[in-house]
Amino acid sequence: MSTLEDTPVSRRLRSVKHIIIVCSGKGGVGKSSVSTQLALSLRASSPTARVGILDVDLTGPSIPRMLGLDGHPVHQSSDGWVPVYADGSEARLSCMSVGFLLKKKEDSVVWRGPKKNAMIRQFLADVRWGELDYLVIDTPPGTSDEHLSLIEHMAPVHARISAVIVTTPQAVALLDAMKCLSFARATALRVLGLVENMSGYVCPCCGEVSNVFSTGGGAEMARREGLTLLGSLPVDTELVTLLDAAEGGSRRSFDLLERYEKTPTAPLFKKIADNILEQLGELERGAEAAAGGEAS
Repeated sequence: MSTLEDTPVSRRLRSVKHIIIVCSGKGGVGKSSVSTQLALSLRASSPTARVGILDVDLTGPSIPRMLGLDGHPVHQSSDGWVPVYADGSEARLSCMSVGFLLKKKEDSVVWRGPKKNAMIRQFLADVRWGELDYLVIDTPPGTSDEHLSLIEHMAPVHARISAVIVTTPQAVALLDAMKCLSFARATALRVLGLVENMSGYVCPCCGEVSNVFSTGGGAEMARREGLTLLGSLPVDTELVTLLDAAEGGSRRSFDLLERYEKTPTAPLFKKIADNILEQLGELERGAEAAAGGEAS
């Protein structure tokens, strides 16, 4: 094995089948809620699916809050940091975030690039992720140090990395999403597709859909750039309430997932997750066929 392939990060991620980076060109488009829903939907996709979610939005970590894990400590073992399990003893949804390392959740993270880079490397190389079917990585807005660090540290497992781009329908968000797509193409990062978030508002009383922003922007960008439009998600007040006041899993059941599956957004996101799973399945079959061809 070459030096490039045999790194602490590659050894730690050897048992991770698929890595999905969730990114957006700008903040405020609901990227972290999409990451959370993706992790929940992937876990629910199979009774044996094992999912990890890594929060590398170092200056604004929100995944612990959305999974109901605020205040949980991170434990050190002889094999590295033990992630926090959102589903308790079932241990099929693991999470790691700088939010777990802060003394108070209100504390700011004031770090320059080198320290951010070192923290991301530690998350990838020192967390005891174990065997995972999917590792979802929630990134900060834009294309910054964190994104470059991820791509560089995960270079040995680049073939297993894909991206999902999140935007909202208005022109400003779409322009920034294009920058995210440009970054993905510049780094040869495979893009699974585009999620148009906040695509309308469904009135909880009468069910009427109001277009808060302009409409059709995500579909037009996907058509123009040859991307898959994974789906459009309206503003869901039930989902917002759930993720704002989430509670972690008990020993007997994963309450958050059960409550999430009752929201209006859950069936819409299931279609997005199914699309992603189909693409990942095709990639896996293609890799197996290629490996079989080389072996023969």
